[in-house]
Amino acid sequence: MKLNIHGDKIEVTEAIKDHIAKKISKLDKYLENADNYTANILIKTKNLNQTIEVTIVTKNFTLRAEETTSDLYEAVNEVVAKLERQIRKNKTKISRRYKTTVASDFMEIVADEPEEPETKIERRKTIDSKPMDEEEAILQLELINHDFFAFKNIDEDCVSIVYKRKDKGYGIMNIR
Repeated sequence: MKLNIHGDKIEVTEAIKDHIAKKISKLDKYLENADNYTANILIKTKNLNQTIEVTIVTKNFTLRAEETTSDLYEAVNEVVAKLERQIRKNKTKISRRYKTTVASDFMEIVADEPEEPETKIERRKTIDSKPMDEEEAILQLELINHDFFAFKNIDEDCVSIVYKRKDKGYGIMNIR
């Protein structure tokens, strides 16, 4: 797998690159033709915390994980473990959904792993939404005490989702 490593407020040394390459190469066994994929890796530092974000984009799906610890090497280990769990947990679901197209992206894992129970929708809600701007949507989000809020965005003339970010800010997704 090709690696695209960037540092934000941190110099990425050869030792860090080597450690990341060694750990990320563990994921190659899960992907057919792993050399065709690129792992985009962003390393950030804030105060004493080290954050690593890994994103692997394939033609049908995106794998992404993020981990923050005080030790960068520990964060790398944990983010790779997260990605492995994501692949193992979702391999069957992804293969079923995309039929044979994604099945060729994943190599067969020959292990006696218990199959995860199928995810089912537990509850459905229908909401009547009046058009509003982003500030009003943030207010609604806070009032209902959820992590996200979908609304008809009058500024962008589309459906938007405002969400709480881990850094305590807000993000917005516009659906066109």
